[in-house]
Amino acid sequence: MAKTALTDHAIHNTLAVRWSPYSFSNQPVARADLAALFEAARWAPSSYNEQPWRYIVGMADADGDDDTHDRILKVLAEPNQAWARHVPVLALGVVTHEFAASGQTNKAAIHDLGLASGNLVVEATTRGLSVHQMIGLDAAAAAKSFDVPDGSEVLTALAIGYADRGPSADPEFRKRDSKPRSRNSIGEFVFSGRYGQSALF
Repeated sequence: MAKTALTDHAIHNTLAVRWSPYSFSNQPVARADLAALFEAARWAPSSYNEQPWRYIVGMADADGDDDTHDRILKVLAEPNQAWARHVPVLALGVVTHEFAASGQTNKAAIHDLGLASGNLVVEATTRGLSVHQMIGLDAAAAAKSFDVPDGSEVLTALAIGYADRGPSADPEFRKRDSKPRSRNSIGEFVFSGRYGQSALF
């Protein structure tokens, strides 16, 4: 299924082909690829180099008694559980709200978690992987399940794997995935002179 964005201005192909599927195959993600995704997150821009992002990762094919994947799945909102249960890698994005040295509030913390996850998504796309980010989760239950300390917050979840474009995909989710991509035009969110006045490109 081709989902390349119909852009008004030329952009890098990696960004144009990135999209967030609901249908994932059960093909496992190689640990080397997964490590590269978090290496990309590691090198995201960060205010004062605080790096306030943390990730809790669960793999469906994890060895031994590692039930992290199942525990992450359980804290997702029910509509997300319906499709995310089939995804081989689930992760939680955690943000630390205070600077480690001073204890002062880091106003850029959530922004920086977003930058780190953005890097992760781009790296995933270059490797043929897909990432679907979610805000629908029980943050309090997640914090309790994984002993997240005070001052840190479970903010997002990420499903990581390979998009399932075949006929075996769930019809409901395949229908969602077939919808065309759309975005507001640049003029609707890039301003000049005053707020709401479109910048001209």
